[in-house]
Amino acid sequence: MRRLAGVTAVAAILAASAAFAAEKVALPKGYEKWGKSSEKVINDKTSLFYGIHNIYVDKKTMPAYKKGGPYPEGSRFVVVQYTIRNEGGKPVKGKKSMVVLMTKDKKQSATGGWLFAGFTPEGKPSGIDPVKNCFECHQKEAKERDFVISRYADFKK
Repeated sequence: MRRLAGVTAVAAILAASAAFAAEKVALPKGYEKWGKSSEKVINDKTSLFYGIHNIYVDKKTMPAYKKGGPYPEGSRFVVVQYTIRNEGGKPVKGKKSMVVLMTKDKKQSATGGWLFAGFTPEGKPSGIDPVKNCFECHQKEAKERDFVISRYADFKK
């Protein structure tokens, strides 16, 4: 019984440490200068990603992205999401609503070797659940592409 209590305490400390570490993750400076995708419109109002978004890919990641993976350690993607405004019957970008960072990190075993972090429009941690809000979809939709859902074809040519 005492051993079970000790294991439970260690698990709680590790979970708290992981949550604390996730809060220390920051958006990379200058990501707006990385490769940028075309705007993607997600019209499904039940989706966490309902809105218009752009994907930014850093220079180190781009060669693997062009091939569809696998990705080297430290690869980074940033997704910036905006609300949808209707202008003349067409969806157009509204206000920034969310920013998400995805970094290849082999220590993140619960999320396929990727660190997922969500941020408010101001860049503050949003507290998203990296497994429920991120990895479950990435695992379902892109396991064969090293868990990266977007494709290079989404980029402006």
